[in-house]
Amino acid sequence: MTTIQHAQLDWDENGNPISRAFADVYFSNESGLDETRHVFLTQNDLQQRFAALPANGRLVIGETGFGTGLNFLCAWQLFEACATPGARLQFLSVEKFPLNRVDLERALRLWPELKAFADQLLEQYVAIHEGFQRLVFDGGRVTLTLLIGDALQMLPQLDGQINAWFLDGFAPSKNPEMWTPELFAELARLAAPGSTIGTFTSTGWVRRSLNAAGFKMKRVPGIGHKWEVLKGTFIGWPQDVPSPSAAKPWFARPELAVKERKALVIGAGLAGCATAASLAARGWEVSLLERHGDLAQEASGNPQGVLYLKLSAHGTALSQLILSGFGHTRRLLERLERGVDWSDCGVLQLAFDEKEQKRQGELAEAFSPDLLHELNRSEAEGRAGVALNSGGLFYPEGGWVHPPALCRYQAGQANIRLMPHNEVVELRREGEIWQAWDGERLLDSAPVVVLAGAAEVKRFPASAEIALKRIRGQITRLSETPLSQALSTVVCAEGYVAPGRSGEHTLGASFNFKSDDLTPSTAEHLSNLALLREISEDLTERLGANGLPAEQLQGRAAFRCTSPDYLPIVGPLADKEAFLETYAVLRKDARQVPQIECPWLDGLYVNSGHGSRGLITAPLSGELIAAWLDNEPLPLPRAVAEACHPNRFVLRGLIRGK
Repeated sequence: MTTIQHAQLDWDENGNPISRAFADVYFSNESGLDETRHVFLTQNDLQQRFAALPANGRLVIGETGFGTGLNFLCAWQLFEACATPGARLQFLSVEKFPLNRVDLERALRLWPELKAFADQLLEQYVAIHEGFQRLVFDGGRVTLTLLIGDALQMLPQLDGQINAWFLDGFAPSKNPEMWTPELFAELARLAAPGSTIGTFTSTGWVRRSLNAAGFKMKRVPGIGHKWEVLKGTFIGWPQDVPSPSAAKPWFARPELAVKERKALVIGAGLAGCATAASLAARGWEVSLLERHGDLAQEASGNPQGVLYLKLSAHGTALSQLILSGFGHTRRLLERLERGVDWSDCGVLQLAFDEKEQKRQGELAEAFSPDLLHELNRSEAEGRAGVALNSGGLFYPEGGWVHPPALCRYQAGQANIRLMPHNEVVELRREGEIWQAWDGERLLDSAPVVVLAGAAEVKRFPASAEIALKRIRGQITRLSETPLSQALSTVVCAEGYVAPGRSGEHTLGASFNFKSDDLTPSTAEHLSNLALLREISEDLTERLGANGLPAEQLQGRAAFRCTSPDYLPIVGPLADKEAFLETYAVLRKDARQVPQIECPWLDGLYVNSGHGSRGLITAPLSGELIAAWLDNEPLPLPRAVAEACHPNRFVLRGLIRGK
């Protein structure tokens, strides 16, 4: 993975930002707003296109060079003024050198008329790190997906169709890497039929290269000091150029011709509530069915969960998912009550042995200091407020969350009906509709069902063979004392302890693969206390935990649910037996890609297997499910979405001859 590099700015006498690396301005010093509107909004005919969107319609804009966000804010302002209620705007922008928040705030102060939109962007402009970073505004009506990295590395990972392109890198003479035939080919690959394009440059070779890529470009009058600019329309992939490779059929998007935008989501934990919220934001009517009397009653019901990033220095699919998911969740938490529902107190991962110390050193080299950095023992103790056994790796944007509060916020969105005390025992398919039954009683029906009940998804025949395993975890609750209030950050080693919430610290959590009993056990409470002592003898004493009678310890146990490769299982489900028959040729030659449509179970999806990372991976997985169902650009790199796809296990088994 590439360490994020923030833009290095100078400021001219009028307070306008200038890129130090490219010696170029971010916008016209004389008419920045007018130029943005003329070059990007007018040349892409956005006023008329926004006004023509139907309810539940959307327009997707792609941009090369996010810069200060000026183009996004102008597009959002116009959308807000013109679009039908219920229509949606999706904006995707690639940026190699994002501004830090202080510089972004300073730059956006130049445009008072955009303040209402700029303030919302600044509120969500936290935890912006490498990879795909999704920001959500206006209840999901507007989404911004920042692709943080080099354009020619990020755009090939994008899966989706763009309706309008803004080409806004620095001038071709200053930044030629943003104006290459390779990049223009990516714009064409992603262009929807009839996609439009606008750019401030009128350079002849840029126009010719875009024409060669499949756009029909022409020069039009400019504005201000720009005599001419370019606009164009995508007319089709060039005949003399090999077509881009399509997704393999077992990872391709299922066709979904749904007349009624209604879905049943089964399970009201983190995954189910996130899925319901993402669908509801797109105008779906969602029934959220929960067998218990309230939401978040199982693993999502712990009093404190940790925003803990267990990353790899090698850019694995899991690391990319965690980095994108962490940012998405962290921005979501800004809508909850700080100190009660969550805290950004940071997370300190102790370097408790030589192997862990080496791993942490590799991570510190691979990632930006504002995501994580090493602290020696003295620095770590200063940060934590208690004596520790070692230094470690500090995640300043991490912290703890009260998971039920996040679930309740998401399930409380418009278009969601929470249905507690409704245990789905059977799913039946009647024509194009799925029916949920609890035995003799029909609970509800819809063309789409999302199974989000952790390992309980295996109770249905269609999903019985999904590779999921349950791991019992037990937390211990310890009363806060005047001395334990000194703990000022989450501290992790083999276990974790969080600063107090509502007068209690959460300590845990055990891992037990063998027990199916959810009654809290004395043995695991004692094990948790041993984990606490490994973190800090000092904190153990401050809590008075050494002398506590074991039978007085309080806590709760629940099942985590994880997959064999520790990635969640998110996406559409196929008929396993038909899959094995359809792609049987893979047993003999794994390189074959039969162009046969996958035998999908129409309208059946799953969002499960989040393990102990549900706070980080479940909310973004809800967005991924919604993107599958609404045929949107995926909020994650295509390879990461494929790595989380339910078909991966049956595919591997087929290739291995099992």
